[in-house]
Amino acid sequence: MELILKENVIGLGYKDDIVNVKSGYGRNYLIPTGKAVIASESAKKMLAEELKQRAHKIAKIKADAQAVADKLATIEPIVIATKVSKSGSIYGSVNNLHIAEELAKRGFEIDRKIIAVKDVKEVGSYTAVVKLHKEISVEIPFTVIAEGEEAPAPAAEAPAETPAEEQAEA
Repeated sequence: MELILKENVIGLGYKDDIVNVKSGYGRNYLIPTGKAVIASESAKKMLAEELKQRAHKIAKIKADAQAVADKLATIEPIVIATKVSKSGSIYGSVNNLHIAEELAKRGFEIDRKIIAVKDVKEVGSYTAVVKLHKEISVEIPFTVIAEGEEAPAPAAEAPAETPAEEQAEA
């Protein structure tokens, strides 16, 4: 079933895209909720005319998305501290909500639904993809560390220095 989307549908497409979906999904969900209309020849002609008239607005939206992408590309890598087991695996997982919260702390109000993150269940470095526009996306590096990782590191060095000091005194 060929449909014209009237709004962005996560995982399917963006507003004014022509998409092919299974007929049940279109008939039972997209059309009744007003998210799409059937892509008849007359609807396609109306869409083409509307897109031609809105070309300058679409260009401005794309330019705004590019400006945000440029700012996001220059931020420092995000560090997320979380509870970790002794084996190095995370209790739960780090997901797009955590990335959105960290970006909000840095002054970027990004909807968590446009952030794509693979399942993060271990400590390490990863990359999240923010899809700002259908043609513009930016990769954001982030690192997951144990919640108390910085505090134990100096404590681990202190015992190493203690025997050296004892040897120096002797």
